[in-house]
Amino acid sequence: MDGRRAVVVTASTRAAQGVYPDRGGALIVETLREWGAEVDDATVVADADVEEALSAALAAQPDLLLTTGGTGISPTDATPEATAPLLDRVMPGIAESIRAAGVAGGVPTAMLSRGLAGVAGRTLIINLPGSTGGVRDALSVLEPVLGHALSQIGGGDHT
Repeated sequence: MDGRRAVVVTASTRAAQGVYPDRGGALIVETLREWGAEVDDATVVADADVEEALSAALAAQPDLLLTTGGTGISPTDATPEATAPLLDRVMPGIAESIRAAGVAGGVPTAMLSRGLAGVAGRTLIINLPGSTGGVRDALSVLEPVLGHALSQIGGGDHT
């Protein structure tokens, strides 16, 4: 991830209103920085504003756009619906692996996540769950493959 630009968007109405702090986005940002990415603090938006936030983030053409929250089945969860139209290519294996890791880790409700992953232009977009446990599981899935995926999206060769 050295030198790669990343953006993190948190979809949480309550965190956006200041009811509680954004822990998931902060954990993603901290981890990406440890992995060598250039990333600002997470943008925190209400669920209703996630589409606008994703479009704005994508306009900056980052290498990686990670979201947290809004992937469940509550009436306000809309992150996958906001993400889908942005994707040129869907990468279902990433989202499936994130869900599987959560279930294998003892969280059966992880299978209810509707998160997506795919490529928009030269940006890899991945929807992570909203809970910090779900974020940790997702990051552990992504760590061994993220560098290779970003290299491939950028036109790199297999090494």
